[in-house]
Amino acid sequence: MAFEDLLKSPGVFAVLGEAGEPGVEKGFILCRAIAGEAEILTIGVDPAARRRGWGGALVEMAAGIASETGSEAMFLEVAADNAGAIALYAATGFARVGLRKGYYPHQDGARDAIVMRRALNS
Repeated sequence: MAFEDLLKSPGVFAVLGEAGEPGVEKGFILCRAIAGEAEILTIGVDPAARRRGWGGALVEMAAGIASETGSEAMFLEVAADNAGAIALYAATGFARVGLRKGYYPHQDGARDAIVMRRALNS
């Protein structure tokens, strides 16, 4: 599904990280908040802006929006071999709560996904 169509879905929201002036985007996060739970669908940070706090800031902004809309927890799936993303999520309060075997298709064989959760409104 294209981002434009996804953004029209109930509970879906996006946050755009801009640096200083409009049009200088450093990243984005796309989430869904519905029925008391939120989910990070995808996040992207400009490679030149990585390791400068943009990812963490986007996660925190999204968590704030989800909390304001009544979500009590936020979830995500992350590739088990993506150490940088796992570290980002752990640093922003997420903890591992599960594993989805073979979740991500890959040319060298399916990759496992770690399911992570962060409490909100606590």
